[in-house]
Amino acid sequence: MALAEGLQTGPDGVARCAWATSAPEYVAYHDEEWGRPVRGDDALFERLCLEAFQSGLSWLTILRKREGFRAGFAGFAIERVAAFGEADVARLMADPAIVRNRRKIEAAIVNARAAQALAEAGESLSALVWSHRPPDRPAPRSPADVPATTPESVTLAKSLKARGFAFVGPTTAYATMQACGLVNDHLAGCAAR
Repeated sequence: MALAEGLQTGPDGVARCAWATSAPEYVAYHDEEWGRPVRGDDALFERLCLEAFQSGLSWLTILRKREGFRAGFAGFAIERVAAFGEADVARLMADPAIVRNRRKIEAAIVNARAAQALAEAGESLSALVWSHRPPDRPAPRSPADVPATTPESVTLAKSLKARGFAFVGPTTAYATMQACGLVNDHLAGCAAR
C-alpha cells in the first residue's frame, strides 16, 4: 500500500509526516512533542521564543541548540528572563550554544516582560494563547493542506503585539499553535495523529 503524499515510513516501519524523518531530533520532536497540548506560561513562553528564533532558519538548528537556549535563558522562566539586562544580552550574543541574533534575543526579553505584565494583571500567557484555538478541522491530506497562517494566528499575533510582545507575526503565532497542540497538523495517516 502506497503512503499518502507527505508521509514517509522510517526505519522503524512507522509512517510519519515526511518533514520529521531526516534526523533523529526531528523524529523525537515529531513523535513526542509537536502537536501535543502545552499549557503553563513558562512552557508556552519557551515555545514562542524558540519559534521566533527559528524564523529564517531550519527547525533542526533550533532543536540541536535547545539545551543551549534553556541554559542561556534560565530555563525560560519568565520572571528570570524579564529581569535580564544589557549584560545578559552581551552574554547571550557571545554564547555559541544559541542562535546569536540581537533582535531575537532582545525580543525574548521584551516578551518575558510582556508575559510578566500579563500575570501582574491577573491574566496568563497560556490562557491568552489558548483563547485563540481554532475549531477542529479535518486532518490535512498533504503538506499543501497545512497553512502557514490562519485567521486565528493573525488574531493571536495582533493580540500578543497589543500586549507588548515582539517578533510574533502570524506565521510565528501559527507555528506556536502547531507546536503547542492548539491545532493538529499531523497528516492523515501519520502515526502521531
